[in-house]
Amino acid sequence: MDNTRSLRKEAPKSLSRPGTKVSTMERSEEMKKVDAMTADYVVEIMNARTSFHKLHLEVTGPGSFAAHKALNELYDAIPDLADTIAEGYQGACEVLLNYPDKAPVRLLSVEGAIEYLRQLKTQTSELQQVVPHTEVVNNLDLIKDEINAAKYKLLFLS
Repeated sequence: MDNTRSLRKEAPKSLSRPGTKVSTMERSEEMKKVDAMTADYVVEIMNARTSFHKLHLEVTGPGSFAAHKALNELYDAIPDLADTIAEGYQGACEVLLNYPDKAPVRLLSVEGAIEYLRQLKTQTSELQQVVPHTEVVNNLDLIKDEINAAKYKLLFLS
């Protein structure tokens, strides 16, 4: 008798057919708000990359090389982190978010970038308070870590 056969589990037929989607649960109004907040945040972070990149190309004066390098490191890191948040959240919630169209912030100085970083950190912390998935909350900490490192470099190394 083949005992291994009884230990095998068959995949549900709906999951084994190509082109068949897994059904998702209905979203509560509260979770729809968290979805919208998360989508807005992801767009903000994606746009922040553009804002920091433009300032990186325009920064001049004393300390500009250090600022140039710090901004470069930041705008290189945040696209992958934004993607991690979006994909992790969508996978955890089994929902596709609706990403709003939003223009990037125009940064005119390193001081403006530092203030924007403070705002992004606050927005990150606020999102962490409402997201119910610890793995997404932990990934948001990675963004806060990048923000903190950039603030340190812009404040003390420029």
